Amino acid sequence: MPARPTTSLRRTSLFAALAFVLLPLHAHAGEVTVEELAKRLQVLEQRLGVTATTADSAGLADLDQRLRVIERKLELQAEESAAKAAKDPVVSLSPKGLSIKSPASDGIEVKFKALVQADGRLFLDDEQLPQNDTLLLRRVEPTIEGTWGPLLGFRLQAQLAGDSATLNDAYLDLKFDPRATLRVGKYKQPFGLEQLQSAGSLAAIERGLPTELTPGRDLGVQLQGEFAGSTLNYAVGVFNGVVDGRDAVASNPDNEFEATARVFWEPYKNAANAWSGLGVGIATSVSDNFGAGPNFLPRYRTPGQVQFFGYRAEAAADGLHRRWSPQAYYYNGPLGLLGEYVTSEQEVRLVAGASAGRVEHLETNAWQLSGSWVLTGEDASYRGLARPNHPFTTGAAGWGALELVARYGELDVDDDAFPLFANPATSASRAQAWTVGLNWYLTQNLKLVANYSQTTFEGGAAAGADREDEKAFFTRAQLSF
Repeated sequence: MPARPTTSLRRTSLFAALAFVLLPLHAHAGEVTVEELAKRLQVLEQRLGVTATTADSAGLADLDQRLRVIERKLELQAEESAAKAAKDPVVSLSPKGLSIKSPASDGIEVKFKALVQADGRLFLDDEQLPQNDTLLLRRVEPTIEGTWGPLLGFRLQAQLAGDSATLNDAYLDLKFDPRATLRVGKYKQPFGLEQLQSAGSLAAIERGLPTELTPGRDLGVQLQGEFAGSTLNYAVGVFNGVVDGRDAVASNPDNEFEATARVFWEPYKNAANAWSGLGVGIATSVSDNFGAGPNFLPRYRTPGQVQFFGYRAEAAADGLHRRWSPQAYYYNGPLGLLGEYVTSEQEVRLVAGASAGRVEHLETNAWQLSGSWVLTGEDASYRGLARPNHPFTTGAAGWGALELVARYGELDVDDDAFPLFANPATSASRAQAWTVGLNWYLTQNLKLVANYSQTTFEGGAAAGADREDEKAFFTRAQLSF
């Protein structure tokens, strides 16, 4: 390491630097006198607020002393600026959003983020059950999240798309320890693998059939944490309870609660090998449900967001509601695989009609396997592609990143649901759906998507016929930060 310059040498360097900066080149070469340098030094002293000495008394010793004063003045200004910076918040604007951070000792940080998705939906060959082709805002989600000291975390997310504004997330995290964080408020129940994925990170435009059986956002209290170098994660909570595939209503509709638990293990997460992107888990929930209508019994939709199954008005939830789901993903370089299986069981009673009072234990199952491949070589992940190696640039070589997506899934309703609890002429007993798509990541924040999905059915039409195949072509422009 080179020796640190002495004080005398630093002053000499400062003197030389000032002479170089302050003295303009003359049109005619000539030597600079001590008096001329003193006059210019006097101007600099006035700008720095240093008491200046008259140029008439200038000498080399005098200039050296005045340089010492200027040097000290500059040091004090630097110390004052550093002290002020330590007290002022740091505002940062980046592709990840806007961040305001207090001094490190406070541990306060607030982040502003947003997700905007504009979709186009086109249904093909829909002669028997015509659907509206449309343009829509699928999601407009401004988010405020952050920490308020080392103990408290928070998140607020609104949903502004649609005909009315709603609240997606509103929760507090009490971070006692990485192994034990208490979450209170409204958020996604810890259950479905694809359901827990951010809407901006999905491989396909819409989630698959298993998500129709998983709980969405709900109000509750949850203990969560991680062990073994963050390779083992758990969450267990108590919630108001929510019907399959939907978010909860504002309050508990039937005075019953739902318990949900999930464990997810990434055994090689911290290892630099081909298995570091492997994760496996299992989730379960249990509750008692009592009531009729959409807040108690589910309606199932296709990947095209069209309902293909619903219970009769005479049917009501009447007891045990239980779910369980094994799930896994694997990511290695440009390859991504995700699979899950979900079972939902529900006690259902007929409350009207000739068979009123009849009770059945109905079980619905769904599964899917999704695969993706990033053609341009970037790494795939559960949280989505982080950023293209060569962002799209007009008039330059960058074209962003391209990702191919394919998915297949099935949903099978219990045969005992028909014909008493569900009408076989309007509700299908089984749906099989496949999707192919192309994702174009122009930049870290801009993504264009095109999907084609086709769903076939068993039942769901008059006279025991099968419901017409659904053929849907969806597009999306997504901005996220």
